[in-house]
Amino acid sequence: MEPTIDAGSSAPRKRRGPVQAIREDLRAALERDPAARNWFEVVLFYPGWHALMMHRVAHLLWRSHLKLPARMLGAFSRFMTGIEIHPAVPIGRGFFIDHGMGVVIGETAEIGDNVTLYHGVTLGGRSLEKTKRHPTVGNNVVVGAGAKILGPVLIGDGARIGAGSVVVKDVPPNSVVVGVPGRVTFRDGAPVHDGIDLEHDNLPDPVVRALQCMLDRVQGLEAEIQRLDGRVKPYDALNAMDPDPRISGNPEDESPA
Repeated sequence: MEPTIDAGSSAPRKRRGPVQAIREDLRAALERDPAARNWFEVVLFYPGWHALMMHRVAHLLWRSHLKLPARMLGAFSRFMTGIEIHPAVPIGRGFFIDHGMGVVIGETAEIGDNVTLYHGVTLGGRSLEKTKRHPTVGNNVVVGAGAKILGPVLIGDGARIGAGSVVVKDVPPNSVVVGVPGRVTFRDGAPVHDGIDLEHDNLPDPVVRALQCMLDRVQGLEAEIQRLDGRVKPYDALNAMDPDPRISGNPEDESPA
């Protein structure tokens, strides 16, 4: 049931039993949703947890070559929760789907440990070929509401995908993706190794940063012009209304020497 992916993490993945898996999935919901008051509420009322538990069973059936029962259980899970996960998808430990309505995860997708998806997320394909055509998501990744990750792209460990982004290229570890199509930028220009970061509203915009660089350059040029003010005098309002012919360069207005 564990995905075999390499998205930047070299730590070996420990084997776990079904009881331990359930505990880690419950702990993920309790840690990442402030509205979850206790594990009893999660078990009864969280569709993301329901979909995940049914997927664990469906994935086991799929790996046991019982594909028709696996697809039947997957379809039942989609009907009950509004979350569609193909039974073939390997999902790591500590997976959490917040709210979950409209989440779609395609057949050849792979998901690492401690991944968080919000509602409306799509891990989709963009090819008709029967090959690897869905994303591979590393560990400690957060995908914001409505984001679409399309094709066999690799999402590095610790990455954050902003809400509504459309990702069609690989994402480096510890980076942030914003916009349509998704643009990659590092947080504060350096990698961050602080575990799971759910602040998917704090998304630096590379376009805004580029515009700010341009404004800084304009201000620098204005400062340089002011420094040269002793040799290049700007017109004042009076000169603009009645320019000096010697400055305007019109020979007809010049008086004879």
